Amino acid sequence: MSGIIDISNIANSYIPVAIILIVALLMPPMTMFLVKTLSPRSKSSAKYTTYEAGSLPVGSARIQFNVEYYLYAIAFVLFDIEVLFLYPWATIFKGHGITEIATIEMLVFIFVVLFGYVYLIKKEALKWMK
Repeated sequence: MSGIIDISNIANSYIPVAIILIVALLMPPMTMFLVKTLSPRSKSSAKYTTYEAGSLPVGSARIQFNVEYYLYAIAFVLFDIEVLFLYPWATIFKGHGITEIATIEMLVFIFVVLFGYVYLIKKEALKWMK
C-alpha cells in the first residue's frame, strides 16, 4: 500500500520546525523585557546630551576623512563578495558538476571583480606599508 500517506509521520517531521518558530517568536520580546527590567536606568539630563561623557562638542561636525578608509572599505567589499559567491560555487562545481553557462557567468563575475582589484592596486591600497 504505497498510496497511503502516513499523516502522523508528516506531523512529527514538522514538530522541530514549530518549536524553532515558537522560540524565534518568543525570544526577542522576552529579551527586550529582561533588558528593560534588569538594566540600570539614568534619569539625568546629561543622559540626553550629544556626548554622555560630559565633553561638549567643539567645532564643526564636518571633518575631512582620509581617503584610505574608503579604499579599505572597497577592499573589504571585494574580498567579502568574492568569498560569498566563489566558495559555494566552487563546492558545487567540485561535487556535482556545473553547466557551461554557469562557468561563463562565474568568469564574467571574476572579470568584474578584477576591475576592483586593479583599481585598488593603482591606488596602492593593498600595500602594507606606504
